[in-house]
Amino acid sequence: MVALLFGVWFSLDKILLGYLHPLALAAMVYLLASALLFLIRISPLHPYILEIIHRESKVEIHISRRNYLTLFLTALFGAVIAPALYLTGLNQITAVNAALLTNVEILFIIILGIFFLKERVKTKDILGFAFLMVGAIFLSTNNLQNISFDQNLMGSLLVVLASFFWAMDTTLTKFLSNKRDIFFLTGLKCGIGGSILFIISIFLGLSFQLPLNMIPLLLLIGWGCMSFAIILIYIAIREIGSTRTGSIFSTSAIFGAITAFIILGEPLKDTQLLFGILMFVGILILYHKGNTD
Repeated sequence: MVALLFGVWFSLDKILLGYLHPLALAAMVYLLASALLFLIRISPLHPYILEIIHRESKVEIHISRRNYLTLFLTALFGAVIAPALYLTGLNQITAVNAALLTNVEILFIIILGIFFLKERVKTKDILGFAFLMVGAIFLSTNNLQNISFDQNLMGSLLVVLASFFWAMDTTLTKFLSNKRDIFFLTGLKCGIGGSILFIISIFLGLSFQLPLNMIPLLLLIGWGCMSFAIILIYIAIREIGSTRTGSIFSTSAIFGAITAFIILGEPLKDTQLLFGILMFVGILILYHKGNTD
């Protein structure tokens, strides 16, 4: 479900980028998500929702200062830097390519797990790494045709870099996923990220004007995709760990590519499909070789 929501968000943003600067769009999406999450938290339904979410899990009530520092870092990485980089890159390349390139996030998650969480990776997993890297390189360079540092390559590199910061976010979220007040944490994270982006946008003099017929799409992205996806990611990381969550989350790329193909009318070339499949095979190799948190 998380993969579907993020995949749709990845591609539908392309439409709004025709009217808004990437920073302004990211600010509005995260502030809308934050508003909805806090509304749910203060609603009478909140205790019942928490009871359903935490029914079979052990959770902690106390939130320490260290937890708040971790939360700020996840907001900085996942709700400021990553979306700003991704949307800027998306503005320069097709939504299909951008969606498929986000597959490299699982590669970054596993690398971070190796170096910071002391996770072990088997020798055969190198094949999975290789598949992901080959797919990313060919998608970024249009089958090695855009080796020069042009706009398409720059956009692809920005998307890959955004995936790195989302991987940082996913890895750090592991240390917060066992907290009971999940709507408060996710609402605060989106609020911090959205506020920072909003202040930067104001400082740069960016416009927040959007045609009325585009408002429903913005609300769909902010409320329907982002807010619920953030909550579900926290739950998934708590239940199955950050590496497995990242592996499954990478399937958002195919949902994003399909959305771009159907709604945006972008072509899905045979080579894109081929290297997209290659990256998925790499993910399956990494996932099935026992990488755990």
